[in-house]
Amino acid sequence: MRSRRGLRAVGLSLAVLGLAAVAQTIIFIASGSIALLADLIHNFGDASTAIPLGIAFLLRSERAERIAGLFVVAAIFISACVAGVEAVSRLIHPQTPTHLLALVAAGVIGYAATWIAAQIRTRAGRSLGSPALIADGKHARADAYVSLAVIASAIVVAIGLPVADPLIGLGITLVILRITWQSWLTVRGHTYAH
Repeated sequence: MRSRRGLRAVGLSLAVLGLAAVAQTIIFIASGSIALLADLIHNFGDASTAIPLGIAFLLRSERAERIAGLFVVAAIFISACVAGVEAVSRLIHPQTPTHLLALVAAGVIGYAATWIAAQIRTRAGRSLGSPALIADGKHARADAYVSLAVIASAIVVAIGLPVADPLIGLGITLVILRITWQSWLTVRGHTYAH
């Protein structure tokens, strides 16, 4: 029963995040926003964390869940690194984002999808006593606020400050690094408790 409930939560959140990431990809191709790219990379990474969690629930193993938690932390960290590199690259080679209304829509889509995924993962993690799922839920909740930065980027670019887009991308990277640390503490703390 626990395994089935865990798989259901992971699968549902993967579907929500996957659909949002596809929509954001289309908007990124049109707009070229680095803030959106940072959010998008992270949302794809967030969706991909469902795979090790799903495997852990299929195996019905708490040890596999702890290992999946480590994969979650690694995925968050890698997405921060990629987003940071892209933001620095755009600072060196500036390019003004376009399609600003679509960019706002991408931020709204990202916010809604990650908030829903966070609720699904956190509730399931608490009811199942799964620190890996709780860490993933906390990560998704923070991502919801990160998506709001995409909306801020569109607004600042619209008022004539295009350099704000990669700077917001760097800010998102810092938030993702903080989430990485918090998720590591959650997973590590549980690992040593056993």
